[in-house]
Amino acid sequence: MIPFKNHRDILTATAVWYLIFYSPFDIVYKLVKFLPFKLCIGTLKETQRAHKVYHGVTHTAKLYPQAYLLIVIIGTVKGAGSGIMKTIDRLIRGVWIPGSNEFLQPSFYTKACLIASIIFVLERTAVIVAPHAFIYFGVVIFFVYFKLSSLLLGIHDPFIPFENLFCAIFLGGMWDALRRAISKEAPEDANGKSKADKKND
Repeated sequence: MIPFKNHRDILTATAVWYLIFYSPFDIVYKLVKFLPFKLCIGTLKETQRAHKVYHGVTHTAKLYPQAYLLIVIIGTVKGAGSGIMKTIDRLIRGVWIPGSNEFLQPSFYTKACLIASIIFVLERTAVIVAPHAFIYFGVVIFFVYFKLSSLLLGIHDPFIPFENLFCAIFLGGMWDALRRAISKEAPEDANGKSKADKKND
């Protein structure tokens, strides 16, 4: 309810909403979609995302100082809340899309907010010993870099190669492929008998 106490922010959000959807000839929408403006807005948005993650981590750490998992979850939800709210929004509207569920298939921003939350928690617990400004700036650069990569280069999820490698090594992918390669049956002839069956005959 705290955001509703600031009337200027409410009026600003309402004015932006009105201009995006109801400006003559969609000029504001077209201006926002113009690449230089899109880059500026994306940079500002990712800077705000880093602030939200940090604020979520610090606020939760004040209330529950030893609940590290809760701190990471709240920091992630605070930074990537729009993606999580999409699932709830679709449920309310009656549009259920299982393939785009943020809990089952998290987007890049949810994963990035999770990593940023972990970094901020490690900083608070003195596992990472570095100036706070340096760590915060690094997280902001991380968010901004990948947002610009997404807009300019089309790289939407740079974590996928690492996830595939992790799954192949630690979650059985490589071992399953190796087992299939070793236990592959010998080719059969026209009668349906393999070479091993012919030797037994």
